[in-house]
Amino acid sequence: MSWLETFRTSLEAIRGHRLRSGLTMLGILIGIAAVILTVGLGEGAQAQVASAINSLGTNLLVVSPGSSTSTTGVRGGSGSATTLTAHDASALSAPGVAPDIAAVAPTTSRSTSLAVGSNTWTTSVVGTTPPWLSVRARTLDQGRFLTDADETSEAAVVVLGPTTAEELFGSTNAVGRTVTIGNTPFSVVGVLTSAGTSAAQNQDDQAVVPLSTAADRLIGGATRTSVQSIYLEASTSDTLSAAYQEANQELLALHHITNPTAADFTIASQESLLNTASSVSQTLTLLLGGVAAISLLVGGIGVMNIMLVSVTERIREIGLRKAVGASPVVIRRQFMVEASVLGLAGGLLGALLGIVGALVLPHLIGIQIAISPWATVVAILTAIAIGLVFGVYPASRAARLAPIDALRNE
Repeated sequence: MSWLETFRTSLEAIRGHRLRSGLTMLGILIGIAAVILTVGLGEGAQAQVASAINSLGTNLLVVSPGSSTSTTGVRGGSGSATTLTAHDASALSAPGVAPDIAAVAPTTSRSTSLAVGSNTWTTSVVGTTPPWLSVRARTLDQGRFLTDADETSEAAVVVLGPTTAEELFGSTNAVGRTVTIGNTPFSVVGVLTSAGTSAAQNQDDQAVVPLSTAADRLIGGATRTSVQSIYLEASTSDTLSAAYQEANQELLALHHITNPTAADFTIASQESLLNTASSVSQTLTLLLGGVAAISLLVGGIGVMNIMLVSVTERIREIGLRKAVGASPVVIRRQFMVEASVLGLAGGLLGALLGIVGALVLPHLIGIQIAISPWATVVAILTAIAIGLVFGVYPASRAARLAPIDALRNE
């Protein structure tokens, strides 16, 4: 029997038992669709995390203060100390100190109530310097950003996020208007372009003022020269590691620390944040993929079960074929082809269902699902392999039947 005749006979056998064949393919279909969707969810989550981290700024390093210890010996968490100052930021931005650092933006922030007439809104007021706009990869929708002159003169000017502007003025058309922060009237000179949400912070809901203005007019006290973080932008992605080393060495020298393990600050790179987040996403993807793989295993067992039933029902057919000259190889090949066709059909339908789900589900659940070509191809090949692997035993059983025993079977 030729291969073409084998395929024709196998298809006729599958069509002769449509319901049984459909139920067999259903197990593989669900498993393949689950694999494609879980991998897509994992890759989509990684893409969203990468986008959120990249939205913080390009080639970014974030310097944070260390932990504080109270007089009673209670240690605060990382970032609770006031070990970073505006002087540290100025030193890092000095020419020749850190040649691989392109820009430096110290920041300090606190939740403060803003008022426009009787309308109030509480948001994060960020004190920073002009390089903040480029370091944080932000753009302006209206007006201008802070200038060196604003920083030098402690000008009462503010740049609002789009959400803040809308809450205070009813629209984002706020440039030229006045908003009261604390007890000080500030002139709105610009409105930021929307940047969405990063981690737990809404980047569209904030007010940005000059660092000197925030220190003297809004914060005051002994901690007015401290900053909560210093954002550093490396000149290129290739110099990120060098910028890290330069910043670390300079801050250790400024703080008179000889043992690097005793540093009262930490430096986190954008790359380390991305690697950590990606590692978590990959672990979850593997976990979900493993659950989906179990459903594929169940589908494979279903294929073997159905093929065993098929062998039992077609014993007389097998005996007749052997009596007219069909060899065990031909009998085995026919049942292997049937199992492979069931696996291929289930794999193709499962891939189609997975792709449709990846296109439709994000509109329903609001979570990005990536369509992975390699996962789709591997899933289809896996479905065929499942048909072959779980079809071996039924096919071998059929091939071993003796013609005389098969013919006299009732």
